[in-house]
Amino acid sequence: MPARPDTGPDFIEALARGLDVIRAFQPLRPVMPLSEVAAATGLARPTARRILLTLIELGYARQCENGFALTPRVLELGVAYVRSTGLWEVARPHMERLGARTNESVSIAQLDGSDIVYVARVAVPKIVTLSVQIGTKFPALPTSLGKVQLAALPQEELEAVLAQPTRSGLTPRWQPGAAERDAELRDVRARGWALTDQQLAPGIRSVAAPLRDGNGTVIAGINVNCHASETSVEHMVEHHLPLLLQTAGDISADFARLATVPHIVVA
Repeated sequence: MPARPDTGPDFIEALARGLDVIRAFQPLRPVMPLSEVAAATGLARPTARRILLTLIELGYARQCENGFALTPRVLELGVAYVRSTGLWEVARPHMERLGARTNESVSIAQLDGSDIVYVARVAVPKIVTLSVQIGTKFPALPTSLGKVQLAALPQEELEAVLAQPTRSGLTPRWQPGAAERDAELRDVRARGWALTDQQLAPGIRSVAAPLRDGNGTVIAGINVNCHASETSVEHMVEHHLPLLLQTAGDISADFARLATVPHIVVA
């Protein structure tokens, strides 16, 4: 690849090439084989491969059956990940309606190793035990958002994911053994939704549903979060849950439709 024009003496070409590889993953191209990454960036295949393997080592990319894909950790570099999927634009109006109907905060998170990372949020001004913003990480297992995504994983992949150490810096209240964990995830899988009652931290109670793409694959979770002293489990299940399930279905349907819309890329 030729040197870039109009760059100063302190310009680091290797860093620029790494960012080029991250930016190569565009809407409708979430998974790319090495050849496409190289073509999109103008890099030689060996160079593109080394960059991708470096991103994998750092946790910003992963290798999958049909090539390579980014991970939610890219959110640490900015909001490029959310914008590339179009998830926020699709989900925002649905989340705002759900927040207005429940008078509670609504969040979307995705798995990042054994953690969840928040990628979209409509907050209601209330006092909560833990502060949440875009990019916040929590251990996945004791959260409703994590449970609905972990329950969708094959057992072997589940074990590999949960074997990774958390990077959240938080020790949850609920730390089950394998048998209790598997029983909980079986229940979540059978119901199609998850509830947590102060398993992450005191005072936090939430209910979550999975978000799916056009192929039915779980790509994220959406939840309604309440304070335990204000909202009972019964009220969450009887009032909030039906609204949440409807919202999750609407977002999933819109997200699937978005993936079928032709995109025009202007050079």
